[in-house]
Amino acid sequence: MSDQYDVVIIGAGPGGYNAAIRAGQLGLKTAIIEKRDTKKLGGTCLNVGCIPSKALLHASQLYEIAEKDFEGIGINTGGLKLDLQQMQKQKDDAVEGLTKGVEFLMKKNKVDVFLGTGEILAPNRVLVSGSDGDREQELNTKNIVIATGSEVTPLPGVEIDEKQIVSSTGALDFANVPDHLVVIGGGVIGLELGSVWRRLGSKVTVVEFLDRILPTMDGEVSKQFQRILKKQGVDFKLSSKVTGAKTSERGVHLTVEPAADGDESVIDCNAVLVAIGRRPHTVGLGLETIGVKSDKRGFIETDHFKTSVPGVWAIGDCITGPMLAHKAEDDGVACIELIAGKAGHVNYDTVPSVVYTYPEVAAVGKSEEQLKDEGVEYKVGKFPFAANSRAKTNHETDGFVKVLADAKTDRVLGVHIVGVEAGELIAEAVSVMEFGGASEDIARTCHAHPTRSEAVRQAAMGVEGWTMQA
Repeated sequence: MSDQYDVVIIGAGPGGYNAAIRAGQLGLKTAIIEKRDTKKLGGTCLNVGCIPSKALLHASQLYEIAEKDFEGIGINTGGLKLDLQQMQKQKDDAVEGLTKGVEFLMKKNKVDVFLGTGEILAPNRVLVSGSDGDREQELNTKNIVIATGSEVTPLPGVEIDEKQIVSSTGALDFANVPDHLVVIGGGVIGLELGSVWRRLGSKVTVVEFLDRILPTMDGEVSKQFQRILKKQGVDFKLSSKVTGAKTSERGVHLTVEPAADGDESVIDCNAVLVAIGRRPHTVGLGLETIGVKSDKRGFIETDHFKTSVPGVWAIGDCITGPMLAHKAEDDGVACIELIAGKAGHVNYDTVPSVVYTYPEVAAVGKSEEQLKDEGVEYKVGKFPFAANSRAKTNHETDGFVKVLADAKTDRVLGVHIVGVEAGELIAEAVSVMEFGGASEDIARTCHAHPTRSEAVRQAAMGVEGWTMQA
């Protein structure tokens, strides 16, 4: 007879493995199932998402700085040369190190790891099929947590072969720098990976169906960020849709039309990245067998992570909400704490989002467009990095900080940053908003000088009209 578990988690991505760690900390007998062919834990994020893309973003940024900026600050390198094979190796080393780290954390927290495909047979039984299809094992459990994440959304007429037409996974492993890369989709993934290959020498064209990039972010941020990317050399074809793609030895022949209909045009390129979004990955889990309800888009319906079937829970990308690794992590912790009888909770109003380009873009809370739609009266404080001493000293003056606060209470409703290290700077705003803080709380908090964080303070001062350094 197999062991009786308190929790069986299907999926070992950020949501799943953090849920497993918390379950182990709380003394719950826990198993986690991962079906990735490489037999590595960590999910999309660690294996083919956040981590490898950041490794390439970091390395390619250093390459571009060395190529374009070193001489201006008095550093002559000479003989600068791209070693793409080594750059890919350091990316793979980062992935290997971090996935091994997750394995260690499972052992440390006494979590049993099963490599194979998990299928729910009943609310208290999960079948694990080995990756070779021969071995099967049934796990009995009091609770099941579905943490299977998401997968690339396909685009009709554009078949991904992971060679010439790639998803985000294939875009991490080009053997050579494409002469011309077309990115379909002006969202986070497309802009990050497009930036990597532009820095390494590709001509990059972004085709976006909507009339702006980063459509979920504040409009002013989106507009300025597009200007910055255009200045860096990225071409944009907005309000356009790709209707077909043909591959040959010479490259890819893309047909493009205006989103609102019109004459067809053609783009010939060497490679195409399809980055129009992701969809929940729930196929083959047995949800229909036990009656777990999903919505029309495939997201599992939940109420505080509880599905429509008692004892079966769901977290992360396969439920509604932003598809972000850190959101999935918080989901996982809160879900396990609820299972353990504690008060698990996630404040989705303070989940930050970051675009890891150069400069970075970061946001938390409401955009101006959202506040207007909701009829909320608000005040705005802004501060440009061109007036920040650290940014000027480092020749990194693109971008600004924007603070949105309630017009009556001064409570911070949203903070938006375009600028170097925006992803780090946003943490201050997240903390203030988590505690219901006001713009004055930021404005009257001492910030070290000279730092970029002073721009956040100056923008907060601007809410009440007393910005001092611009």
